[in-house]
Order: sequence, then C-alpha cells, then structure tokens
Amino acid sequence: MNAIEFTTELSGGAVLSIPDEVAARLPKTGLARIIVLTDEPSDDADWRAGAYAQFLRDDPPEDAIYDSCR
Repeated sequence: MNAIEFTTELSGGAVLSIPDEVAARLPKTGLARIIVLTDEPSDDADWRAGAYAQFLRDDPPEDAIYDSCR
C-alpha cells in the first residue's frame, strides 16, 4: 500500500479537489482507499488561558535552587 498525502480546501460540495501534482502521481486505474481527516473545532480557549496564566506565575521559593544552575 502506498500513501500520498495532501491538503485540499472543502467547498461544501460532494467533490474533493486533488492537486494536479498529486493526481500525476496516482495510478490511472485500480482501487484507492480514501481517508479524510479534518481539524476539530477548538473550544479549549479557557484551558489555554489558564495554562498561559500558570506559565506566567512566579516560581515558588523551593524552586529558586534551579536559578543558580544557569
């Protein structure tokens, strides 16, 4: 089995566009197995904001030992 990966823009229709350079690499006949992967909508804005706030916090005093290891 050979894999050829590419990205394409979804237009809402029932047809996926294959770039010309990718189509040239495909066999002219035979079966093809198609797998479509899409990005999931990200609704983790609260998690990202919390992680960023945690990152910006001052280190606790017990971690000050690591400051001398530079």
